[in-house]
Amino acid sequence: MEWPDEAKNPLGEVVDILGVAGQNTAEMHAILAEFGLPYTYPENVEKAANKISDAIPEEEIAKREDFRQILTFTIDPKDAKDFDDALSIRHLDNGSWEVGVHIADVTHYVKPESLIDREAESRATSVYLVDRTIPMLPERLCNQICSLRPDEEKLCFSAIFELDDEANVKKSHIGRTVIKSDRRFTYEEAQQVIETGEGDYKDEILVLDRLAKKLREKRFQNGAVNFDRFEVRFEIDETGKPISTYIKESKDANKLIEEFMLLANRTVAEFVGKVPKGKTKKTFVYRIHDLPDPDKLENFAAFIRRFGYKMKTEGSSKIDISRNLNRLLDEVHDKPEENLIETLAIRSMQKARYTTENIGHYGLAFEYYTHFTSPIRRYPDMMVHRLLERYLDGGRSVVKAKYEEKCDHCSTMEQVAANAERASIKYKQVEFMQDKLGMVFDGVISGVTEWGLYVELNENKCEGLVPIRDLGDDFYDMDEETYSLIGRRKKRRFRLGDPVTVKIANANLERKQLDFMLME
Repeated sequence: MEWPDEAKNPLGEVVDILGVAGQNTAEMHAILAEFGLPYTYPENVEKAANKISDAIPEEEIAKREDFRQILTFTIDPKDAKDFDDALSIRHLDNGSWEVGVHIADVTHYVKPESLIDREAESRATSVYLVDRTIPMLPERLCNQICSLRPDEEKLCFSAIFELDDEANVKKSHIGRTVIKSDRRFTYEEAQQVIETGEGDYKDEILVLDRLAKKLREKRFQNGAVNFDRFEVRFEIDETGKPISTYIKESKDANKLIEEFMLLANRTVAEFVGKVPKGKTKKTFVYRIHDLPDPDKLENFAAFIRRFGYKMKTEGSSKIDISRNLNRLLDEVHDKPEENLIETLAIRSMQKARYTTENIGHYGLAFEYYTHFTSPIRRYPDMMVHRLLERYLDGGRSVVKAKYEEKCDHCSTMEQVAANAERASIKYKQVEFMQDKLGMVFDGVISGVTEWGLYVELNENKCEGLVPIRDLGDDFYDMDEETYSLIGRRKKRRFRLGDPVTVKIANANLERKQLDFMLME
């Protein structure tokens, strides 16, 4: 758009029509457009992807470690189409377990600076809205050629571990492989095997579950922070309308996959980052997480005292803070204030990001950490695969400044994608509550601002605003230290975490906002 000096009005052209307001696809596209994210795939990139052959030449297989005869399976969400990780397992003659973490070899097909690569780098991540995925790679690659579908031969980049019964890593190596998945499990199916001890490959799944629990236990002993947050999801009908909400929890099957992915990510980062004295460090992409902000942590500790919880922060070491935090998270488990305290604990933390400067990952308590396990949906993982291949082949280090720039872009895009995802959830919450105007719900004050109180409903976790103008019995001032609004005359106080009862007053889809009215 432009506004020339001599023109009375600004000039602009219509570049696209998103559709009819209120129509689901139009609204989702509007959210993507609002955050500057693409909602279609460029035709020339699709065409380039369609030209890629899915046949694997024999000479390529000959260069790789062959896992096609070893039991391998994937465990993913029930609605997943892109399977970018698989696990193989076998019992070795020496009594140890060999566990392979096999990751789709995307960079075998996507060459640097190609059309597909430039598009993937620009997007940097797949975007997950409530009812759709906006993929980083064209569908032919992410759902077909690279996806580790059952009974199909696939190329992988793998981290192979030899573990004893206590989940100690005896040895490991990283390399290119070829696999053939024997079974695609959903998390629910794998969970049922863990809970009942019955079902396909039950012995192997139970061994992996046992090893994962030991890996997890060690991680917490080393100071990892146990954020075990639940997520609210929507059941959606064929038109995209939300019909109910449910809580998505992380169970043993999810944690099994998580632990082996963490192990692979950490091992890859250590392989490049841990160099013997006298050797030069090579440029690499790390996923880092800085120590919590001391002021924010102190405010958090002061806030939780209201609920009768204590947490020592001053003079504590890094590992002490983690342990104190974990103790607190255990204490609040299943209490009404659990979600609120977890949310505030996360806010007192720094954000994880990508960089070439390794400072470790505080939340996971890893000295070296990267993202290697999701190249179908994250560009940093593609960068890691390429650097890993280069260094395994004895290549020289790459230019640090160039990679730092790429890391910054990926961190920024990750944040933009998260904001778009939140906006789509907000939209669906408002849509879900539209036919509930006038109904009364119990909730908890989840946010306190100068313009009003945010309240999260207990029943469905939808969040809305009680505008400050509707608190008509007094003038209220914001007290930032205690996260409260305080009445000037009557000294009535509304604090973060207070239980309240509200009536649904308004559901504004355009502004993605629910307005509540406080019930006395």
